[in-house]
Formats: sequence, C-alpha cells, structure tokens
Amino acid sequence: MLNSAINGTMNVLRACKKNPQLKRVVLTSSSSTVRIKSEADLPPNASLDETSWSSIEFCESLQIWYAVAKILAEKAAWEFARENKIDLVTVIPTFVVGPNLSPELSPTASDVLGLLQGATEKFTVYGRMGYVHIDDVASCHILAYETPGAEGRYICNSAVVNNNDLVAMLAARFPYPVPKSFPNIYGEQTYDFNTSKARALGLEFKGVEEMFDDAVDSLRGHGHLPKSEIMPRTLI
Repeated sequence: MLNSAINGTMNVLRACKKNPQLKRVVLTSSSSTVRIKSEADLPPNASLDETSWSSIEFCESLQIWYAVAKILAEKAAWEFARENKIDLVTVIPTFVVGPNLSPELSPTASDVLGLLQGATEKFTVYGRMGYVHIDDVASCHILAYETPGAEGRYICNSAVVNNNDLVAMLAARFPYPVPKSFPNIYGEQTYDFNTSKARALGLEFKGVEEMFDDAVDSLRGHGHLPKSEIMPRTLI
C-alpha cells in the first residue's frame, strides 16, 4: 500500500513536469494526514489547521497504514513540487459523504451502508470524525485550481461529530437498525478543524444531515436500501 500510494502520486507529478503549459496541480490528500496523533500531541479542544501533520510513528503503532501511505505520499509530493517548481495545491477532505454516481459501492458508501444496517466495526475505529459533502469536495478542488492566489493545503470539512451524536441523528431520520451507541475507545477527543482557509476561497459547506440524506437517497436509488420517508431535518 505504501509504495503504491507514493509511486502513483509521483508518477502523476513526473508527467505534469513534462508539460510546461500546466499551470497548477491540485492533489487530493486526506484528513488522516492531519488528525491522527497521540493524546499528548492532541490537546483538548485543539483546532487543527493546514500546518498540522499526523504522527507517522503513532499511525504505525496503531497499524493505520492508509494514513501512513497518505502522509508519505503528500510529503513526497511537496518535496517534488519544491524541487521542480510545480505550483502544487492539496485538498484535504475529511470523511466524504453524499450520492454515489455508480451503483457499485465506494468504500465510504459501503461504510455508511453498513452503519445504517447496524454494523459498528468501521465507525468504532473511526471514533470522532470530520464529515464533508462530496459536492463541497468537488467545489474545493475547482476553487483551489481557479483561484490565482490559492496555495498550500486546504482542509475541506463541514463538521466534526462523535459517533454517538451521529447515530442519534441517523436513528431520528431513517427507519433502519442504526447502532444505538459506540464504545469510547479513544477517550474524550475534542478536536475540531479550522476551515477558514477553504472558506476564504468562497466555499460554503453543506450540513451533516444534507450529506447523509443525499447518501441515503443514492443508496436507495441503487437498490442497496429499501425506500421510505425521511424525517424532518434538525440541523447539526
């Protein structure tokens, strides 16, 4: 996984280097490059911004290889961009939720479907999470590419929600066997994301309920969930 992530990223950047007409490269990274740290390195109520990097050593100790791959790939991209004078911008989305274009389930759509069917394994591991609508992720990429002064990293996140608040919202809105609660395996995490940099591009984030409404509509439309009514919306 590690070599594939790094080599795939570097192959794209090497191809970009060969095209002198290319103005800017926008790379999709992940919030796993920002938020995974030991309790000692993540103080209460921390507001994580684009200067924050996850601890590779801590990720390795927990065997979170996806995060390790994303960290190494993004850092390699920044080093290559500096050495080769490439105008690089990275977009750092949190957990992406929304409609799935293909009837085949994406990994995140599969996780959401599992949660709505009562599965707890994936979200227990996730703990407190940031969530963002797929439409906002797409918009952030476009704004990062088209805005002349865009530079560096951009965290793309609508809200940070703990698992128990999330399932309470889902249970109130959808008639599915959503888990009632989750064990607190990470302690009282209280971090948030500072998205002022992305908002300065003109990005306005959709709410958590809207992204899950759209995800459920998509899952129903593709036949993965039975159809039924959505309860009235109360904003998170």
